[in-house]
Amino acid sequence: MAELPPYLREIQTRVEEYARGYGLDFFQTNFLVLDYKTMNEVAAYGGFPSRYPHWRFGMEYDRLSKGYTYGLSKIYELVINNDPCYAYLLEGNSLTDQKLVMAHVMAHNDFFKNNFSFQKTDRHMVDEMANHAVRIRRAMETYGVDPIESFIDVCLSVENLIDIYSPFIKRDKIESDTEGGATRINSQEIHRFETKPYMESFINTPDYIQRQREKLQSKLSDAARLPAHPTRDVLGFLMHYAPLNKWERLILETIREEAYYFAPQAMTKIMNEGWASYWHSRIMTEKLLDASEVINYADVTSGVTYQAKGQLNPYKLGLELFRHIEERWDRGKFGREYEECDDMVEKARWNKNTGLGRQKIFEVRKHFCDVTFIDEFLTADFIMDRRFFTYEYNNNKKEYFISSREVQDIKDKLLFQLTNRGQPVIEVVDANYHNRGELYLNHVHYGVDLEFHYATATLENLYRIWKRPVNIRTITKGKHSVLSYDGSEHTSSDVPPGEGRP
Repeated sequence: MAELPPYLREIQTRVEEYARGYGLDFFQTNFLVLDYKTMNEVAAYGGFPSRYPHWRFGMEYDRLSKGYTYGLSKIYELVINNDPCYAYLLEGNSLTDQKLVMAHVMAHNDFFKNNFSFQKTDRHMVDEMANHAVRIRRAMETYGVDPIESFIDVCLSVENLIDIYSPFIKRDKIESDTEGGATRINSQEIHRFETKPYMESFINTPDYIQRQREKLQSKLSDAARLPAHPTRDVLGFLMHYAPLNKWERLILETIREEAYYFAPQAMTKIMNEGWASYWHSRIMTEKLLDASEVINYADVTSGVTYQAKGQLNPYKLGLELFRHIEERWDRGKFGREYEECDDMVEKARWNKNTGLGRQKIFEVRKHFCDVTFIDEFLTADFIMDRRFFTYEYNNNKKEYFISSREVQDIKDKLLFQLTNRGQPVIEVVDANYHNRGELYLNHVHYGVDLEFHYATATLENLYRIWKRPVNIRTITKGKHSVLSYDGSEHTSSDVPPGEGRP
């Protein structure tokens, strides 16, 4: 990795000055110049210079390297949500490309610092990722590579089973024993005989304390279900209650921590890329570009924002929506008076010269995520002006056709893909199902069935963690059923619609 040469340092200083002039507020940014091989290595690690050892990173590096070698893909920039923010420039890029990337990165940096979704993320994740790598390498040295890597595979297969909104919600804290992993009982005092401090270990022996703990745990289990309320943080529940040894708990905790770190990026992909594209286009066209660079800039930008039929380009959608919002609020096309106007010609010509567009997009950048962004600002005017319709492919004619122009259909289809990052919503309902210590999960059905081969594989991996039979209630083709895995075979049983629901 190389530090910036003087000419790029000078460009960075100019870009930061222009960005601040537009009102962007960002962390200190450290740019590094990488050759394409090192860039692919860092990209395979998710943008971090160090990660724990695992075969999937090598597989990703191989995919990226082949894509670059055969001219199928090229990484223009990488940026990390960290304080200070780290970003990478590809060695050999044209000066125009480097300017564009720097402007793009400044807007990403601003978004990371100010959007609510990132406020609970670890701002020193570069160091934390390195710590994770050290811990897992030490575990591999102690327990062997194969068992550690195998358990990482298991944990990665269920890393999406988290509650993405839990960082913003106060919940009951579960405290875990760092040695054995048993859940501590804080709701009542474990019985101890009164004695002098020097006699404590002889009177209240560890065996006695353990027997009292088990009695109290039994009473609490009889009094209330575990968990008391369904929880969507499946990984967190397993981390506290599954019978894991020390290194298994370490791995599960690591995977869960990283899953929560990356979750906001998936929740704001459209907004984040749209915000960065909006500002790099403003900074480049109004401040940075030389006349000789216009064609090269237009060529690169058109490729990034190209919207193919049947595909969703987050750069294009986010960019156009921010421009649409700015135009609406600059012209006063909002509020009761505008909404109640029935004259389509008057609404098209509507211009109150309110000049609130810049203020509004900064407000949106701070308070919205992709779901609320689309729900609030994807209007009929935007859809018709940009021809943002839904498309389907006709196998007979071998071409795409417009399947719907209806605003609600288009919005529903987008929101469906974005809700919970497009992942099924799974929650833990009972850790003592049928009073046999079995894990009972519920699939919160929003209209899409679980894919059977994924569901069965997930049950097998959850069994590996829970070490007892695992069950999940779901709906398949309108039929309510419970899928189960007991360590040897999969079974499925139909249940009435209301039975077993939390």
